[in-house]
Amino acid sequence: MYKRLVAAMSLLAVFALGGCKRDAPPAPDVWAVVNGQPIHRAEAEKYYRTRVNAQGQPPPSQDEALSLTLNILDELINNELLIQRARQSGLGATDGEVEDKFTEFKSPYTEDDFQRQLKDRDVTVDDLKQDIRRQISVDKLLNREVVAKIAITDQDVTNFYEQNRSQFNVAEAQYRVAQIVVTPRKDAQVRNRKNDDATTDIEARRKCAALAQQLHNGADFAQVAMDYSEDPASAPSGGDLGFIPESSLNRSDPLLKKVVMALKPGEVSDVIQLRDSYSILKLIGKEAPGQRELSDPQVQQTIRDTLRSRKEQLLRAAYLASVRDQAKVTNYLAQQVMESAGKLPEIPKITPTLSPAANAEPVAPQP
Repeated sequence: MYKRLVAAMSLLAVFALGGCKRDAPPAPDVWAVVNGQPIHRAEAEKYYRTRVNAQGQPPPSQDEALSLTLNILDELINNELLIQRARQSGLGATDGEVEDKFTEFKSPYTEDDFQRQLKDRDVTVDDLKQDIRRQISVDKLLNREVVAKIAITDQDVTNFYEQNRSQFNVAEAQYRVAQIVVTPRKDAQVRNRKNDDATTDIEARRKCAALAQQLHNGADFAQVAMDYSEDPASAPSGGDLGFIPESSLNRSDPLLKKVVMALKPGEVSDVIQLRDSYSILKLIGKEAPGQRELSDPQVQQTIRDTLRSRKEQLLRAAYLASVRDQAKVTNYLAQQVMESAGKLPEIPKITPTLSPAANAEPVAPQP
């Protein structure tokens, strides 16, 4: 009996040692393993560089750089879990879907511009296509497992309106405005899709005249803004500034207010010269003051969009938690950080390359 007990304890020890070996990192450059699939340091650092470039400056301290790296690695872990689930469900992206999305991504650029974008972000065509494949796969999975399960009823809309009636009481006239901005100076923060930046007053005037002609010929305002506007905040959204209260217009440049007030919804202004830039404006819509009723289609759509967004965020979080609970995940970087009291491993110092379209690169999704 004693011999059997000793043998059993020895066997348990062997299994325990085996378990320790399985949890050991298979290679020094592996920062995490997800169901047997490694995530390498180089991959995490690539997304770290992309994030830093998009933010325009590196984290101010080593601790914050390491915290950002841990967050990025956690996103990559979640992404890998979802990609694995998509493959298991037969929802992986096809080669045709990847090529179509790649062509769509590349289409706004000339070949030289496109190659410069890749170089600025230190990625290859293969890197980009791999990211596209991952994004499509995850989107297909979440559309089936999350989005398809969201249903917003008429009663949901009514309840939200009754509980938030005051939100739909517009106190003053509001103007939804979009803009194309051109400045007569070089700006490192410019983030339009064409990497186009006027550097002198003459260049700015010529550029504005050319853009105004494009719009006159029927070009889409939002597309032109994304391609050429030099305002880093609004260019990515097609120049859309959202609704601006009349009181805010009163505090703006008098010429800007005059032009906006003179436009009718859908109209585009001529080029206007402001204090430090040239602008072309479009009035997308206008709201008069007063209570918006539930019968207003725009009110209903706003409520549905809000409820759908909330529900989708909730279900995504729940679905990801469920998937992660069923997975075997080991985060070796987190272990190293704990063992070294937050001092190791050293995170590379990144000098940002301010790519004007840094945010356009498909990156690891954040479910």
